[in-house]
Amino acid sequence: MSTRFTAEDGTVLAYDDLGKAGDQPPVVLVHGHPFNRSMWQPQATALVAAGYRVIVPDLRGYGESGVVAGRTLFAQFADDIAALLDRLGLARAVVGGVSMGGQIAMEFHRSHPGRVAALVLADTSPVAETEEGKAFRNRLADRLLAEGMDGYANEVIDKMLAPYNVTGLPDVAAHVTGMMRMTDPQGAAAALRGRAERPDYRDSLAGAGVPVLVVVGADDVYTPVSEARALHGLIPDAELVVVEGAGHLPGLERPEPFSDAVVTFLARVGVGA
Repeated sequence: MSTRFTAEDGTVLAYDDLGKAGDQPPVVLVHGHPFNRSMWQPQATALVAAGYRVIVPDLRGYGESGVVAGRTLFAQFADDIAALLDRLGLARAVVGGVSMGGQIAMEFHRSHPGRVAALVLADTSPVAETEEGKAFRNRLADRLLAEGMDGYANEVIDKMLAPYNVTGLPDVAAHVTGMMRMTDPQGAAAALRGRAERPDYRDSLAGAGVPVLVVVGADDVYTPVSEARALHGLIPDAELVVVEGAGHLPGLERPEPFSDAVVTFLARVGVGA
């Protein structure tokens, strides 16, 4: 059962607060586009079992959170996470995200650096959008508003997951497709328009003074291993884990090695449960 709170602008935001509070910072997990917080269930379960407190929000416009129209900038998503931490009385957190969620984690680090205990960046890119990319995301936003989510979901499922996992892991494929189809087109379009305007995060990451884990699926076509290696190379003392047998969503495709990598990383850098 999710908990809800109301942001300053009146948007209702849903989240799960799992595990027991302790002396260490909690772990906040940020989903990607066009998904919802249920994609983190395997990692939330593993982290809670390891003794961590885990906070998993639905971004505005997604899941059980309020639908927004227009454009949602990444700064707004980051401010929502800060407001959630304020609501829970938490000064700092480990912030992890996949794909767009990873970029929102980077934005949170850029705009609220003192509130980050560590970063987990999965299958994501720190580079600002190109002009071609901006046009593509805005065209896609228009399309989703006009057509809905079904056609898009069918087109991208074998890029979200490695093609062999679409057939080999039918329950995972059904979960991913279901999340995409259930997302409100207005929320998805607003995030796409905001994502088109994202800043470049390479400078802020290069100065990161917190531990960073970079994770990528070995067969990710959206953010391939080469891009993950470039991201890893930007950040002092970052750690890189390549998850075999996975595409763009290794936390769902290969949940055990992904979760093990996160738990091992947090223990190694001293963010223990």
